[in-house]
Amino acid sequence: MAFKVKQRGKLTYYYEGDDPVLSALVTELQPDGDLKIYFSGLTGGYSAKGVLGLDELVTMDPDREIPLVFQCWEKWLRDAGICDKLADVDFIEIHAFGCQPKSPHPLVDPEGYAAEWERLRTAYRRAYAGYFREHCPENGLPARFTVHVVDVPDRAASYEFYGVGLLQRALQKG
Repeated sequence: MAFKVKQRGKLTYYYEGDDPVLSALVTELQPDGDLKIYFSGLTGGYSAKGVLGLDELVTMDPDREIPLVFQCWEKWLRDAGICDKLADVDFIEIHAFGCQPKSPHPLVDPEGYAAEWERLRTAYRRAYAGYFREHCPENGLPARFTVHVVDVPDRAASYEFYGVGLLQRALQKG
């Protein structure tokens, strides 16, 4: 897939379609030639299914959703011709929006609901930490801001991520 690209000064916007709502990526050229990269928020549910062309819809499963978000971002970097792998980018910050459990209903099964919250939080931490440990072991860990919300537009997802990273050109030459 080829992005449509709009450049304005030191900013470059990578987007799809003729009437886009937002850009998948926005890069900001730094004075030393590095690129600060803003990754559009997405989920490992419907978002990843569409971006990666998956047959299966992953629902409320952070262990599977979180790697899918990073796979989408890596695909976007390749599609935009920025770099070949996500590990080339040093993440500065990740904003995660965690969704409430879809079931059981908190009024019908309060203990089950509390247990589902705990399962999601545990799976989220495991998947998030595991991704950086396994795929970017040389990189530092980004600052993370997590907020829990009622839901995100992707009703299948347990989390939505947004991120900012830096492609340090000097590190790519060695």
